Amino acid sequence: MQQSSPVSVRHDGDIAWVVVDNPPVNATSLAVRQGLRDAVALVAGAKLAVLVCEGKTFIAGGDMSEFDAAPVAPHLPDVVQMIEDSATPFLALMHGNVLGGGFEIAMGCAWRIAAAGTRFGLPEVNVGLIPGAGGTQRLPRLIGLLPAIDVACSGRLLKAEDLLRMGGLDAVEAGDLQLAARAFAEALPVRPVPLRLRPVAAVEEAAIEAKRGDIARKSKGQKSPLLNLEALLWSALPFKEAQAKERALHLALRGSEQSRALRHVFFAERAVVKPAAIAGATPRDVRHVAVVGGGLMGAGIAVATLGAGCQVTLIERDADAVSAAQQRVVSLLEGALRRGKISAAKMSAQLAEFRASDDYADAGSAGLAIEAVFEDVAVKRAVFERLAGVMRADAILATNTSYLDPGLIFAGIANPGRCLGLHFFSPAHIMKLLEVVALPGTDADVLATGFAFGKRLRKVPVLSGICDGFIGNRMLAAYRREADCLLAEGALPYQVDGAMRAFGMAMGPYELQDLTGLQIAWANRKRQQKTDHDAAYNSIADQLCEAGRLGQRSGGGWYAYDAGSRTPRREAAVEQIILEYSASQGIARRNFTPEQISQRILLVLAREGAAIVAEGIAERAADVDVVQVHGYGFPRWRGGPMHYAASATGGGATLITTATAITAAVRGTGDTAEAGPVKRQVPTTEHNNSPTAGATAGLTVGRTPGATAGPTPGPTPGETPGPSRGTTGGQKSGLASVPSADPTPSQKAGPSADPKRGAAAGRLVRQRTGQPARQRATRLARRSKMRTVKKFTTRWPGDT
Repeated sequence: MQQSSPVSVRHDGDIAWVVVDNPPVNATSLAVRQGLRDAVALVAGAKLAVLVCEGKTFIAGGDMSEFDAAPVAPHLPDVVQMIEDSATPFLALMHGNVLGGGFEIAMGCAWRIAAAGTRFGLPEVNVGLIPGAGGTQRLPRLIGLLPAIDVACSGRLLKAEDLLRMGGLDAVEAGDLQLAARAFAEALPVRPVPLRLRPVAAVEEAAIEAKRGDIARKSKGQKSPLLNLEALLWSALPFKEAQAKERALHLALRGSEQSRALRHVFFAERAVVKPAAIAGATPRDVRHVAVVGGGLMGAGIAVATLGAGCQVTLIERDADAVSAAQQRVVSLLEGALRRGKISAAKMSAQLAEFRASDDYADAGSAGLAIEAVFEDVAVKRAVFERLAGVMRADAILATNTSYLDPGLIFAGIANPGRCLGLHFFSPAHIMKLLEVVALPGTDADVLATGFAFGKRLRKVPVLSGICDGFIGNRMLAAYRREADCLLAEGALPYQVDGAMRAFGMAMGPYELQDLTGLQIAWANRKRQQKTDHDAAYNSIADQLCEAGRLGQRSGGGWYAYDAGSRTPRREAAVEQIILEYSASQGIARRNFTPEQISQRILLVLAREGAAIVAEGIAERAADVDVVQVHGYGFPRWRGGPMHYAASATGGGATLITTATAITAAVRGTGDTAEAGPVKRQVPTTEHNNSPTAGATAGLTVGRTPGATAGPTPGPTPGETPGPSRGTTGGQKSGLASVPSADPTPSQKAGPSADPKRGAAAGRLVRQRTGQPARQRATRLARRSKMRTVKKFTTRWPGDT
């Protein structure tokens, strides 16, 4: 065997040690497969071959960088078969993670011993695949069909101790693994029957169908969970026939849209945590964190921080607020205890590290302070003035603002290099996204600390520059504006929500607004209109708020709700307001298909994301996708709006755009500009409440002049838009005694690359008459001297 191979073989008496050393996770690359193939021959004559890996883990999966190319021999199923058929039996000696191809290789070995705490799984489902080297065929033979379904169809990991109880391991070793292997070799048991030759115990059909229904409900449009189930059921066939079917499906899925999207998110998640801005910077070791504000957001931040092993001091304004905040934190921990997320001992340990106080001096020893109070610059500034007075001069100060300019919040604070934004999403102890907002003078080590802190909290931190709403809320504002535009042009709330749920979103925009409350966005719109006004402003939501329809908590918003129910029901009064608004604006209403609704909204999302990248607010398009997936319920299997715009087709509508090309159009250049420096200042902006304010300049959208015209269907008794699913909600900060704006962000568009052109694009998209879209586009483009990039014009179904 060549010395350059990541697999080596050494003989020690009657034991042959087969060592894999392919950092960082010993993935089953071509070189590893070749090395294992050669090792089978090199261990000949030994009593036992022990397969072990260097580094922190056993083989933890395949090399996904190879998945876009044609498979190259030796193929992994053939290598596993060779190990299983080897005259010298193999013992898998495992630690760390044994995942995907690594687990398949281990199941090909005669015996399996794992270190305590080792984790096992077949996570291929998470990247839109099924196992491709016999995993769906050997696992049911190893632990039974129903447990195998639970593992392969969900991607969940099994602890070594659990796998041992299921019969999947021969031993779990708390001590030295190599000593355990030598002891095992001295008393080597009779070689067991290979897994491929073992029968699969029969399971009642009703149990399988129950699993199928549960998987379909949870997968929400993702295909791979049900495909994994089908492959597992093939284990009733002869192994050779079933494995061939498994391999064929695995290879076919590699090229599927869903697998490409899921792999895109997988790699994007790993890229966003290493922005260029923190390259070479050393994060600080933060042990004590102060949280100011004990509302839902502050309590959630406190619980997440306690879970990361930090000491937490929560500051409130008075004794009553301290007591309420203390109870919120305890309640959240008790909920985690009931759900089995933490043990009673862990909860007690965390509470021992928690203190709530109304004295800012108690935050004096903290290395990081996070403000989570009402969305008002003056209130937040006052908090930091008091913190700066008691904390050391280099302590990091972080604001949790959703859309306010952190530069205004931190104005006058000494040592501004220690200031940054840490924008959590509600509920903060659950939601994965954390926007790390850079100010113009934020030190690199402070940013690096923000990222290290986020990862310690098991969140996905993404760097953002400063604009109204940062990355996520700015895109949400564009999303909601376009949805409102569709209402004015002919859709109704239940139709928009249904279209977005059919696309894969957990909730539609109006269901979500009812859940989180309409009042915060209303207050923000009023704040924006103090200086900005647009004749195309859509006032439908304002009319609901003025009528007291503020969402579920007020008894109704966009929908009506029966007493004690959160199921939205169509409301004739709301739909009448929408119809009257269209008439007052001279808009000829028309019907939209679900595909037209979703594709139109998705294009606006992609264009807004492209503008965010072009302006340097986000470093790359992939960052925008990660924000949308982890913070806003964008279906992971769609890859995010930027990836979707570059690749997706659906319902006959093709998005003839790519994230990189849109970004180049925004910049007015020919370069793709996939990554760039993050801006740390608020760009000059002309606020515009039209549907695509801040979207890509120079891109025209052909709306649906050929769509079916006619009256919009009225309410149908008993018809509902579907179940409401979501976890975000408003909060009430004890420091302000009013709801915080964090969970319900800005309705205001972010800046476009060119405000005048961006405004023209917004007016171009908004249809006030029945005039054909392309005629209006040409007329308005000439009037505004806006260059039309014909290559990227989007054609909608029915557009002629």
